[in-house]
Amino acid sequence: MGSKGGGKAAAIAYTLIATVRMNGVNPEAWLTWVLERVADHKINRTDELAP
Repeated sequence: MGSKGGGKAAAIAYTLIATVRMNGVNPEAWLTWVLERVADHKINRTDELAP
């Protein structure tokens, strides 16, 4: 990963992808859906973006 920060970021990304898969959701479709909404989403409602 090149750095400690990069390693942490990768671990977060891998954890999200694994969680999405365990919930029977297509990771690519979920990530696309989240990225389309996250910029305008309220910070106290992030649970709505979970798979």
